[in-house]
Amino acid sequence: MRSTLSFKAYIGISFVYLLLIILGREDISWFIKPFLIPILIVAVYFCGDFPSKKFLSTALTFSWMGDVILMFAYKAEIYFTIGLVAFLISHIAYIVLFSKQLRINSFKNKAIFWIGITAIIVYLVVMFLLLLPTLGDLKIPVLVYAIVLSTMLLFAFKGFLKWSKPAGTYILLGAFIFISSDSILAFNKFYEPIFFSSFLVMATYLLAQYCIVVGILKLNRKK
Repeated sequence: MRSTLSFKAYIGISFVYLLLIILGREDISWFIKPFLIPILIVAVYFCGDFPSKKFLSTALTFSWMGDVILMFAYKAEIYFTIGLVAFLISHIAYIVLFSKQLRINSFKNKAIFWIGITAIIVYLVVMFLLLLPTLGDLKIPVLVYAIVLSTMLLFAFKGFLKWSKPAGTYILLGAFIFISSDSILAFNKFYEPIFFSSFLVMATYLLAQYCIVVGILKLNRKK
């Protein structure tokens, strides 16, 4: 019950937050942002126990830390770098989380798996080469982050081929949207400004986190 209320609160407050961004009131939305992911953390806390719960909580906690740190990125580049590290740890936690869920069923269609791997690698290479000329001293950190992020998507895709539905669909969709969010952020920061970038980045980010959390909880729901 408490978990359900937390999800409803997350959706409602996220809607208000995004509406404020659309209305150009980022001076107000700035104060709401730190309270969004903690609502999901509360939702996870009040759900039933399952073996990988601590990894989900860890991923959300470091995502929240990244959110807060990036709020001050306008002051100095170091905040962006530290925020990147926080999200890097978050994605590593998601990778471990997904790997803990991979022993449910087996899949036979290896062709689909390798097509997925190829698509992820191609996207990673194209995106990095596109941004490379403008990355400066951040070439290595961004490359490492991109590799970890892509690995997270790969594990979600691998799981999607094994996990029960609709849980697997939620998780894969969340991972894909997460990559989309970070891609918009990177493209806007390092390549060319994107119209309504703040809204697009946060809308996709909030949706991605919601989908992953809901998917994991569905996957571990006790029958």
